[in-house]
Amino acid sequence: MIIRISKENLMKAIQIVSRAVPSKTTMSILQCIMINASGTEICLVANDMELGIQTVAQGVILERGMIAVDAQIFFNIIRKLPDNDVTIETNGEKVLINCENAKFTILGRDGADFEFLPEVDRSVGISLSQYTLRDMITKTIFSISSNESNGMMTGELMEIIDHHIRMVALDGHRIAMRKSELKEMYDDRKVIIPGKTLNEISKILNGDTEKTADIFFTEKHILIAFDDTIVVSRLIEGEYYKIDKMLSSNYKTKVTCRRKELLDCLDRATLLVKEEDKKPVIIMIREDEMELRINTALGSMDEIIAPCH
Repeated sequence: MIIRISKENLMKAIQIVSRAVPSKTTMSILQCIMINASGTEICLVANDMELGIQTVAQGVILERGMIAVDAQIFFNIIRKLPDNDVTIETNGEKVLINCENAKFTILGRDGADFEFLPEVDRSVGISLSQYTLRDMITKTIFSISSNESNGMMTGELMEIIDHHIRMVALDGHRIAMRKSELKEMYDDRKVIIPGKTLNEISKILNGDTEKTADIFFTEKHILIAFDDTIVVSRLIEGEYYKIDKMLSSNYKTKVTCRRKELLDCLDRATLLVKEEDKKPVIIMIREDEMELRINTALGSMDEIIAPCH
């Protein structure tokens, strides 16, 4: 294999796929990035068996082939190279990396040993803007549980009903929900996506309102395609919590106030809160005003938000 590619394009591709490289694993091949130039495009692939990412790096293929290289070593080498074209050549399992006067020789792994992304049928799916997808993720993912023993709570419900998409997350203390309208009608669908997958997707989506992301489903996998990148993830199996039954519209007390004023007030209150304290912000409601109060070892804060109704 011989390929030539700019450092900028190569670094961008490495940074995208590296999000699927596990930090710890008993299978050393999973800590590699696959450089696949056996076709008409230069593809970089990483896969930790739960999450896999593939992206296309724009460059020139001089001789077809594929090789797997240690992700950390490869990343560190490329980021230290001059800002110029990089030539990568393989000789058996040896990988030669040249850029201007810099030359590196590292050991690679046979591409046949690498775990490629699973095939996902693209006959069932939806399409929405990248901005909408990233916005829905970032507005709900904070409510996903970080405790692996919580099962379903470590994932997020994606639900398609007619021409609407809804994403829901909960951790036992809070529920976050985001709903958006789709441009077309789709068959109803419910899947539970791991929080790790959504977190990585939100970091590599550019959030462009003019660009779309296509999402495809199978019984066990979800595939999200955008730009030159494909993300494939296992789904969490099982039935998600009955969210609609948890939420009631019969509230004893309901307050309407200015959103920015409330957020600014909470922002000031958290200046006195340490993570280990877990001190609550107390909300006191009286007729036409709402008071936020907090007492900690560092001090206290009282602020009135008015008028409210």
